[in-house]
Amino acid sequence: MKKHWLVVVDDDPVCLKNANDLLSGEQMRVSSVRSGRELLLFLKNHAPDIILLDVLMPEMDGFETYKKLRKFEDTEGRRHVPVIFLTGDSDIEAENKGLSLGASDYIRKPINKDILLQRIWNTISSAEKIENLTEEVTIDHLTGFLNRAGGEKKLYDLCRSGKGILMVLDIDDFKLVNDLYGHDTGDRVLRLFADIARKNSRNGDLLCRIGGDEFLAFLKDSTDKKTADAFIGRLNDNLVKECRELLGDEMNLPIGVSAGCVLVSGEGGDYESLFSFADKALYQVKQNGKHGCRFFDFGLEEDDILDSSQIDKELFRMITICEERGRAASAMWVGQEAFTWIYRFIDRYARRHKTAVTRMLFILSTEEDRNHLSEAMEHFGAAIQRSIRKSDVLMQRKQNSFFLILPELSDENTDKVIDSIMNEWEKSEYFDSVRVDHSISSCDYGVKES
Repeated sequence: MKKHWLVVVDDDPVCLKNANDLLSGEQMRVSSVRSGRELLLFLKNHAPDIILLDVLMPEMDGFETYKKLRKFEDTEGRRHVPVIFLTGDSDIEAENKGLSLGASDYIRKPINKDILLQRIWNTISSAEKIENLTEEVTIDHLTGFLNRAGGEKKLYDLCRSGKGILMVLDIDDFKLVNDLYGHDTGDRVLRLFADIARKNSRNGDLLCRIGGDEFLAFLKDSTDKKTADAFIGRLNDNLVKECRELLGDEMNLPIGVSAGCVLVSGEGGDYESLFSFADKALYQVKQNGKHGCRFFDFGLEEDDILDSSQIDKELFRMITICEERGRAASAMWVGQEAFTWIYRFIDRYARRHKTAVTRMLFILSTEEDRNHLSEAMEHFGAAIQRSIRKSDVLMQRKQNSFFLILPELSDENTDKVIDSIMNEWEKSEYFDSVRVDHSISSCDYGVKES
């Protein structure tokens, strides 16, 4: 059985000793600290499973400590450690304050051992369920890597505050595997690649599948280009060897791995810009023999004037960049600015070509806390993406709503879309605790008004 790690925070040494005595021999590792500041310093190098936090402490009380703890976790991109408040105060208002901040539970002193253990195990169990559900939404089930949503969420933080190498990877000529051997074999090759990449990466590196045969990697704290070359070299050697074992010695496909890379300085880097640079470097690899690794050359970006004699080549280049690297596996989930431009384009297109367009707004509400609502929103957004078409677009509007635009969707099909979304949502853990309301506005520009 796993031994869970618990940290007790209390300025009273007697209370710390009592907590240690109560929990000894209960499949728990217990650490003690004397103040909120000590806790924050302790957490820089440690990751416990649960924290018991005294409310009434000098200098920095439990509530202030809790707020600084969550800010630290968010800044560092860490998971939220569950917190149970401890207090000798019987004030209901203080208890409500602790729970409203997001604490998992509230226990009054003197502590009853049975009650304490039961609440600790309940809290740990709930946290593990939430972690499993979160993982379900962010993990690519074919490879076991983070999916695009889960990976990019981490990469935004890594590119802003971490050093390393951001890589965009592509399996060369993977389409031939699907065409010649079938999609089941293609999936086996993707799993082989995932196992190879996992074995050749280190703890702390990030691996992510962004769709089809396209992947992202972040080699943390690596700044030497030779490291990236060696990594891609190992992937190529191992992938060819494993594919020969899978497909037979007569396999003569030019399969391999290409990668575009960019150095990340950790000084406020913007992920989207860095991804674009790495993607351009990948394009250069693909155009120059494949099966290799190239770093983005910032010097090449200085000349922003195109040579008209290269117009056909440049047209091909732009089509390749836009199509090859941007095929969506599901409906687009974009930010508000991008959504606004897409919305205007779709509406203009529908008016000009006299087709139908439908707008939908979903609002989620719950009596639970904001964290519960935030987690529910991730699940509901994923349910929408699985239910609507690749040509549809959605954005999250504020904390609790989604706005969708669905081109060429007629009135008679809107109910089917709603039913599909709600049937998918019904599979979620959050279905019973979160209410979903929706509103629809449809317009068929091809129908004349009477």
